[in-house]
Amino acid sequence: MKTWEEIEQIQPVATRTIMNSIKKNRISHAYLFQGDRGTGKKEMALLLAKYLFCMNRQGENPCNHCINCQRIDSGNHPDMHWIEPDGASIKIEQVRNLQKEFTYSGMESNQKVYIIKDADTLTVNAANRLLKFLEEPSVETTAMMLTENGHSMLSTIRSRCQIIDLQSLPPGILQERLQQEGVNETDAKLLSALTNSLTEALELAQDDWFAEARKIVIQWVEMYTAQPEDIYTYIHQNWIPHFKDREGQERGLDLLILGFKDILHQHIYTDANTILLSNDSSKLEKIVITFSQAQLLTILNQILMAKRKLKANVQPTLVIEQLALQIQR
Repeated sequence: MKTWEEIEQIQPVATRTIMNSIKKNRISHAYLFQGDRGTGKKEMALLLAKYLFCMNRQGENPCNHCINCQRIDSGNHPDMHWIEPDGASIKIEQVRNLQKEFTYSGMESNQKVYIIKDADTLTVNAANRLLKFLEEPSVETTAMMLTENGHSMLSTIRSRCQIIDLQSLPPGILQERLQQEGVNETDAKLLSALTNSLTEALELAQDDWFAEARKIVIQWVEMYTAQPEDIYTYIHQNWIPHFKDREGQERGLDLLILGFKDILHQHIYTDANTILLSNDSSKLEKIVITFSQAQLLTILNQILMAKRKLKANVQPTLVIEQLALQIQR
């Protein structure tokens, strides 16, 4: 998204808050963008960063064409620093390195920006170190923290940030907008169940990795009916090589949740439409009779537990092996 007007269509309240700060020249030294995955946290942070560095602003919007805007788009601006978890957390060494960078003069100007992704994963020591940094802000330093779980962060950090709450886009509205962009109804339904972001959904619709991920998850679910004895081998030959990083692994588990929700909904509403699995009645019937409603509820809880284990940095192969065996019981 290149302008505030575009973001305003999906985040009207949050966007107006930022735009009013820009108009009044009262941009905060620290922001906390909190909202579910896909609600536009990253897009808003990058757009604000581009505005701060832009050499040819168009009102409240960056021009999106100058060298500074292009550097931010490519992730190569020397005075904008991006921090994300190293493994399961953001560590004190990362914050120390950031502070060290900020002792130097800006390469292009005195303006500096840092964006912290998954800020709720800051270790206690890293959070306390960052707190000292926030307590003594440089006049031309802007911090932006992105999180899906802002309430798990230190209250002292929250109190030093302007909190921007991002609301989830209703799936029905997102599905409609995706179809307007040329995405077929089946894919639009699936994508709107996975993310609240139009931009992310459109990227996934064109992503070969995602198409293969979808295929792998569907085959895994169907194997519990057709070839349950081969599931362990299938996991090692297909799932583990494809879902290599934590973001991909979480995406795979999100797809798996949708698959088992499809089965549960068939138990409850026999004419329910599926989101991930095929609507082929013969295939669905076999899958549905394989699992009871009680089993399905247990399986969905097990998948959620697997997601929590990944966030806690449990070895991914072990997590998925355990999950496969738990579902098979």
